[in-house]
Amino acid sequence: MSALTIELSGGIATLTLNRPETRNAFDDALIAELGGALVRLDQDPTVRVVVLTGADKTFSSGADLGWMKRMAGFDADANRADALKLAGLMRTLDTLSKPTVARVNGAAFGGAVGLVACCDIAVSVDLAKFSLSEVRLGLVPAVIAPYVVRAIGAREARRWFLTADAFDAATAQRIGLVHEVVSFAALDYTVKSQVNALLQGGPTALAAAKRLVARVSAPLNEALIAETAELIATLRVSPEGQEGLSAFLEKRAPSWSQE
Repeated sequence: MSALTIELSGGIATLTLNRPETRNAFDDALIAELGGALVRLDQDPTVRVVVLTGADKTFSSGADLGWMKRMAGFDADANRADALKLAGLMRTLDTLSKPTVARVNGAAFGGAVGLVACCDIAVSVDLAKFSLSEVRLGLVPAVIAPYVVRAIGAREARRWFLTADAFDAATAQRIGLVHEVVSFAALDYTVKSQVNALLQGGPTALAAAKRLVARVSAPLNEALIAETAELIATLRVSPEGQEGLSAFLEKRAPSWSQE
């Protein structure tokens, strides 16, 4: 049985962490498989949206204990190389040119919180629990920290990084980790609604919007102002921009729209 399943349908790629016996924990093999799948999907022009979820009723319990025990016996260089692979996965997910949706179908612990934070949109079931418990193991959530802190802010990160307390989905929504909290019965409907909204956007514009958010998160300066002006000017005269504006003026759906 594959540790990662991929379903392609109507321009939507659904990636499912499929290790239910470990509550979908990830190890070096799953990290490599997920990272490779994301790269391939990013290069596939038929893929419009990527959905990430877990098998059964757990999103992911974070790092696999067997993998952690194995890495504890390795030297600093081996551990550094291993950590860089996880960092590469987070970076790939965070910078994917396609819109990404986290379907948080249950608990998300440790590194799994990083996966949620790296996705553009996160929809969580109301019974999900979240935890950044690394300090209780004498560790810190270092690799995922840039993405989690960006999502929830430094003040909230101090609390949850330091206490390692578990928190519920309502809290995750309040602090900005997830956008929507729904019952399990409404989870797929809500995810589908978000995906359908994304399918109404121009593929090039969606990728540009993601890059724009990342860019303007940096301190504002004259170069950034000029860059944003250049970006909108370029998109307005592009084939996709012209089609989008024409469709709006003509009161019709653009060519890329999927109802």
